[in-house]
Order: sequence, then C-alpha cells, then structure tokens
Amino acid sequence: MKNLRERILKDGRCYSGGILKVDSFINHQMDPYLMKQIAIELIRRFADAPINKILTVEASGIAPAIMLGYLMELPVVFAKKKKPSTMDDMFVSTVRSFTKQRDYTIVISKEYLTAEDHVLFVDDFLAYGNAGLGIIDLCRQAGATIEGMAFIIEKGFQHGRDALQAHGISRIESLAIIDSLEGNVIALRE
Repeated sequence: MKNLRERILKDGRCYSGGILKVDSFINHQMDPYLMKQIAIELIRRFADAPINKILTVEASGIAPAIMLGYLMELPVVFAKKKKPSTMDDMFVSTVRSFTKQRDYTIVISKEYLTAEDHVLFVDDFLAYGNAGLGIIDLCRQAGATIEGMAFIIEKGFQHGRDALQAHGISRIESLAIIDSLEGNVIALRE
C-alpha cells in the first residue's frame, strides 16, 4: 500500500528499543480515509477466505477491525483486557505487551466465539506476535478456525511472523513491513 508506506515515512516517529509511533494517523488520532483504504486492501487479500467474524484485541486493533467488519458486513469481536463484571462464561488467555512491558489477561465471551466461527484477526502491529498468540489460544479453546491474520504494520526484525507460523498460522498479511528502525531511521521493505 503505497499511501500507507508514504504516511509511515512522513508521520511515523522512531524511539529507542524498536518502537515506531504512528499515533497521529493509526492508533490515537485516526485517519478514517486511510482506515477505509486499509480495509479495502485486506478485503482484496482475503477475498477467497470463508470468514464470518473479525477478531482483534483492544484497543488499537478496533479501528481497522470495525472498518473491515463494516465493509464486509461481518460482526467484530474484540478481546477485552479486563473481565467485565457482567461476563461470566469466557475464554481467557495471557498476553505480553511489548510496548508496556507487562502481562495482561485477555477475555472473550463464549457467546461470541464458537466452533462455527472462521475468523480473521486484525491488529495495528505485528512485533513479537504476542497478541496473535493470545488470539490463537482463545480460538483453540473455542474450537474456532483462524483463516488468517492481518496487520497494518509488521516489524519484521522482531520475528512475530515466525512465532505465529510456529503455532500453525500459515496466512499472515502485513500491509507495510519495517526491516529496521536502527538509528531511529525507518527502513521499509520493498
């Protein structure tokens, strides 16, 4: 996606420790037109998959997931990072946050993830693959089928793709791949 790549280079900011900040257009302030373009590209890439549900993890994956769900006319479910007092019967997994450097519990109600579901997981970043691994765990508990995983930006140098593939995910699509953030310079894969 040429426009996404251009936006990353123009507005993305690097910080030490392999952090890329894109909060001016993806995960704090959002560009709805860009989110729509992202969703359209994901629809194109997964057109052959029998998807009936979009999954993500709160909070940064919600915007691209809801746009994709809207355009595909599919329900969107996000794994919550806190168990609501109104949720009793749920699937539970633990995820390590790269950005926050802590573990957190994610939950999805058993009412909204079942063995009949063929899901597409969507998130803003693929770094070490921790959020994806949590989703794999939740889907396995439910007996749901993961048709693929989609990411707006992949930090290829952090090898999250390898971790997901090692857990049986064969279909991973990233719209932009960062090869390096060395010296606080964004190096995008061609």
